Amino acid sequence: MRLLIIEDEHLAAKRLVQMVLQLQPNAEICAICDSVEQAVEWIKNNPQPDLAFFDIQLGDGISFDIFKQCQVNFPIIFTTAYDQYAVQAFKVNSLDYLLKPIDEKELRQAIDKFLNQNRTDLSGINQAIEQARELLQKQNYKSRFLIKVGEHLRMIDTNDISFFYSEDKSTFIRTENGNSYALDLSLDQYEIQLNPTDFYRISRKYIIKLSAISDIISYSNSRLKLKLSGMDNSDEMIVSRERVKSFKSWLES
Repeated sequence: MRLLIIEDEHLAAKRLVQMVLQLQPNAEICAICDSVEQAVEWIKNNPQPDLAFFDIQLGDGISFDIFKQCQVNFPIIFTTAYDQYAVQAFKVNSLDYLLKPIDEKELRQAIDKFLNQNRTDLSGINQAIEQARELLQKQNYKSRFLIKVGEHLRMIDTNDISFFYSEDKSTFIRTENGNSYALDLSLDQYEIQLNPTDFYRISRKYIIKLSAISDIISYSNSRLKLKLSGMDNSDEMIVSRERVKSFKSWLES
């Protein structure tokens, strides 16, 4: 069994490979791609694998973008840190998925399902992917967040948020007046709840709001450095190199 893995987190990819090989020792890992661009290039220039694992969120976009750029005629198991919206989209369109962190039992069930299913007709996969994408995009984006401050609950309007960030395995928002508040979920889970017209994930650490950007500066290694309302001197707001192209496109859209 030839496998393709598309995952931009090195440790997550390594763990997935180890888990798969424990379950299928004779499996061959054809490639591990960490971006949409790299995945498209590999799929176009190599024999198609028997099965692929696609992480949803990649450094230069989402893995759904791959289907717009090349023909995919092989089974896919999506891996995602997203919760309710992605799960709904996958279930409605009968797409296989695994929630991160991946559970060994669920991985075994997914592979067993692949081994036992009829794989002669994959013509509907691209349509199912597009329908899943549309369902994700039609969700109601969050307009406010409920924040706990001591013994009190406070409502923070999304319009007042300058950026989201992760620090020490926790997630926070920074308002435009410079106040920070802790959130309950991961940055990955909040990303899909935000309107992509207004918010963009510039790195693994930051999701920024378009209207909060006050300055964009060319930085080393073809990266960009941002200044946002609400920032303090300890913040280093860098657009990672692999996201610069899509970030510029987002600014122009």
